[in-house]
Amino acid sequence: MPISTRMSRREAISTFANGFGVLGLAGLLDAEARADGGKANPLAVKLPMHAARAKRVIFLFMSGGPSHVDTFDPKPMLARDNGKPLPFAMPHLVRTKTGNLLQSPFKFRKHGQSGTEVSELFPNVAACVDDICVIRSMVADNINHNGACLQMNTGEQAFSRPSLGSWLLYGLGSENQDLPGYLVISPAQPAQGAPLWTSSFLPAAYQGTLVADLKNPIANLANPRISLDRQRDQLDTLRMLNERHLQSRQEDSQLSARISSFELAYRMQRQAPETFDVSRESPATRALYGLDDPTTGIFATQCLMARRLSERGVRFVQVYHTQTAKRASCQLWDQHGGLKTELPNNCAATDQPIAALLKDLKGRGLLEDTLVIWGGEFGRTPTAEGTDGREHHPFGFTMWLAGGGIKGGMTYGATDEYGWHAVENKVHVHDLHATILHLMGIDHTKLTYRYSGRDYRLTDVFGNVVKPILA
Repeated sequence: MPISTRMSRREAISTFANGFGVLGLAGLLDAEARADGGKANPLAVKLPMHAARAKRVIFLFMSGGPSHVDTFDPKPMLARDNGKPLPFAMPHLVRTKTGNLLQSPFKFRKHGQSGTEVSELFPNVAACVDDICVIRSMVADNINHNGACLQMNTGEQAFSRPSLGSWLLYGLGSENQDLPGYLVISPAQPAQGAPLWTSSFLPAAYQGTLVADLKNPIANLANPRISLDRQRDQLDTLRMLNERHLQSRQEDSQLSARISSFELAYRMQRQAPETFDVSRESPATRALYGLDDPTTGIFATQCLMARRLSERGVRFVQVYHTQTAKRASCQLWDQHGGLKTELPNNCAATDQPIAALLKDLKGRGLLEDTLVIWGGEFGRTPTAEGTDGREHHPFGFTMWLAGGGIKGGMTYGATDEYGWHAVENKVHVHDLHATILHLMGIDHTKLTYRYSGRDYRLTDVFGNVVKPILA
């Protein structure tokens, strides 16, 4: 018997609110819903503007800012002049008042047919360098975590702006209508939190869905009281009631968002439990990622979830490294001290899972159209903070990309001989964003959204596609 003959509208909504607790995570209850009465599906697949090289993105975000001169940017001059003053003036900023030059305590050597030099801290990733393009000339505009993280994720340093993942969903939709199109996997939330994956003034359907509990990724997926078929009957009735209510109002964007979110929540009950269940993986895959190793287990779970989501058509997955077996922190890679101990710990926790993700994607034929990005909000100074630390450094740092139309086995750009300034082929954050959009089939100058009297875009009025790194 339909619930409309037994329940009031208020009772029906209460029932669904309890049965679909996933709604808040789906990011669809915000008042900034699509202004079309909920009739169109905002996540429907849209054609790219030009031929796309990548269909999906996995962004491995090392929160805190990994040291480039200790990982992917070797500097022999640091060793030669260790302990001496930097031979040129530092910028006049409080955060650059560090000491003398500090050599890397870690050895570099060449790997692969490309001969790319990688630190001993990343032996497994080093084995994949022929699939990787290392950009050694990244620059950003903010020297503090909050502003730099905002810029790397949204293109803007201070104000709320739509995130990279939100822009991609807005421009392309999602290939899987039974899961959120934008997932953020972060056991310990970064200090900046939701502003890093917000949809801001874009419709709320495009914001990221946070997965913080790796053992229970999305709460309230199962309804122990009634069957899925019964929920379908209830949902149909609730939709009818809500649409009648909507017809009597000029526009209620919050109600439109609720209608859509109930539908997504129902569909997620069927697919999400299987998608997030990494226990279904074979013993060989578990060993590849280091899933059962206490050192690598947490990040291995995150990377394996990212692969499972990506192969199911989720458009954008961002994996934050914010927790290890011994320590949880908003900025694990923020080595103001403990460089010789904490940086190796972070690399040990992530090296095997990252390499496994690249190998797994490649083995499944997914790497060619999956863009994998590694990096943080900035790098670290080549000069010492105290005796065993490095300060924040946005003037020249390293990120790397693989798959999805990227030319592997190459390095691009360079910092000076000490690793301070990017001096060759600078790549600004806006250029990185423009390149990501280009690989996904989007012209960054044409993906705009009208808000508050002007057209906005991810790259604002900046950004150039870095064409030499494209395959």
